[in-house]
Amino acid sequence: MNSELSKRTLTSIIILIVSIFFLYQGHIFFGIFLIIIFILSFLEWIKLSFIKLSFFFGIFFLIVSFTTIYLLRSENLFFFIISILISVFSDIGGYVFGKILKGPKLTKISPNKTISGMIGSFIFSLIAVSFYFYIDEKFFQLNNEYYYNFNFLFIVLILSSINQLGDLIISYFKRKKNINDTGKILPGHGGILDRIDGMIFSVPTTYFIYKLFL
Repeated sequence: MNSELSKRTLTSIIILIVSIFFLYQGHIFFGIFLIIIFILSFLEWIKLSFIKLSFFFGIFFLIVSFTTIYLLRSENLFFFIISILISVFSDIGGYVFGKILKGPKLTKISPNKTISGMIGSFIFSLIAVSFYFYIDEKFFQLNNEYYYNFNFLFIVLILSSINQLGDLIISYFKRKKNINDTGKILPGHGGILDRIDGMIFSVPTTYFIYKLFL
């Protein structure tokens, strides 16, 4: 576990640094970065699709997903960062709690997913968002209306749930194709879709919540 966790952590740090770099380079560079990730995701999805309907639906979904990711970053950086934090720390919390506490399996779709991992995803998401709120207010004096809004707690839990659902959906397709990872490009993670499986569901959900309710 230590070796796998070390590789996973190091890869996550590198991904985070690269992502932050492109995030703050402006719309054009961020757009190019997304296009590269989209192409890699597209190639991995080709391997996962087992019927034509799933192939075309998956491609359509990826286009919508990456478009909303770009739009959310352009229209509201605050919610974009929140959605990324929830996605990243949902994965970390699920992995850490699942490996350490183990316990009952969550579903047959993905044997590695446990109930303790699900709880860990919720806990880590809440901690990450709370810490971001604290840093934002403490050092940048940004009095955001969502900081003390109890309803925002439910939004975090919903987005963490969507992130975990996305993970399970990709796991279902991997199980149908009898493969463990969507690729090998990311040490400790596997493929691009292994890393962003929850994100391509939760970030678009964030965008629609932002546009419709916030």
